[in-house]
Amino acid sequence: MKYDYLVVGAGLYGAVFAHEAMQKGKKVLVVDKRPHIAGNIYTEDVDGIRVHRYGAHIFHTSDRRVWEYVNRFAEFNNYINSPIARYHDELYNLPFNMNTFSKMWGIATPDEAKKIIRDQIADLNITEPKNLEEQALSLVGRDVYEKLIKGYTEKQWGRPCTELPAFIIRRLPLRFVYDNNYFNDRYQGIPIGGYTQIVEKLLAGADVRLACDFLKNREALSSMADRILYTGQIDQYYDYRLGVLEYRSVRFETEELDTDNFQGNAVVNYTAREVPYTRIIEHKHFEFGKQDHTIISREYSSEWKKGDEPYYPVNNARNNALYEEYRKLAEGETRVRFGGRLGAYKYYDMDKVIAAALAFCDDELK
Repeated sequence: MKYDYLVVGAGLYGAVFAHEAMQKGKKVLVVDKRPHIAGNIYTEDVDGIRVHRYGAHIFHTSDRRVWEYVNRFAEFNNYINSPIARYHDELYNLPFNMNTFSKMWGIATPDEAKKIIRDQIADLNITEPKNLEEQALSLVGRDVYEKLIKGYTEKQWGRPCTELPAFIIRRLPLRFVYDNNYFNDRYQGIPIGGYTQIVEKLLAGADVRLACDFLKNREALSSMADRILYTGQIDQYYDYRLGVLEYRSVRFETEELDTDNFQGNAVVNYTAREVPYTRIIEHKHFEFGKQDHTIISREYSSEWKKGDEPYYPVNNARNNALYEEYRKLAEGETRVRFGGRLGAYKYYDMDKVIAAALAFCDDELK
């Protein structure tokens, strides 16, 4: 069969485009090298608990168009993201707010917290931050940095904060209110029944081939469609001819436990450097589960190499310049367009993925 569009990647970006293209009467083929749809937002039912296979995904947005769009495909609960940070045996609320400061310093008022932070910053006398450590210290002072930022960041990036560039942390929000809601967005929640169902509905009507690697079947698959949307790694598409873009990867250890409540919260960050994982996710809490067992996932940040799953683009100056060269190559394509997190070499929240996909649809399908 001849298709109007071949969509490479059955994640959220590709699925939104496929759906909108089909609404315009286009015939669409979607391929994905994984054995399932939905990309990194894939959720699967394991003994009655919906597990976020590739890490926690909490939907949040202030974009009403996006919120109304995604609610066409699922009903959302009222989950509020309020993670906990664990530093050895001390527990703190995130984001940094009055509950955090009250626990850390035994104070009660915003003025007291502001004075402590202000005095710590002044004592450090950092005028031109030379690295991430100095940048963070100049924003939040020593106590918050040492307990809640340093170890977690070093695990996340795999190197000391003194070796990381200052621009990685442009700002660190300090909230002087007693509010543990991590996001400021107007709309927030988890789809009741998980994320996979959203992509299933978006792809209804498309031909879908899973466990199908486009790059290993490029010629045959490309011949089947007039145009291609590629949502994989842009450098890999070009066989890394200009160089390799860097990512951080994540490894997950998931286990089922014979207890109804392991940690009392969906997300607990482990900020001490000695703890090898960055956080533990307890999946049932995303949907307020009442099961008599639970499932947890430990997340380990790791260096990425070819063949690993790429999660977080390393958007430093070198990689951004290299991506720009690949983007110029892509502009010369007549049949192929690039999009999504890997195609644009950019970390997206889910609402931004949808917004970007809809903007692409407005341009491509006009």
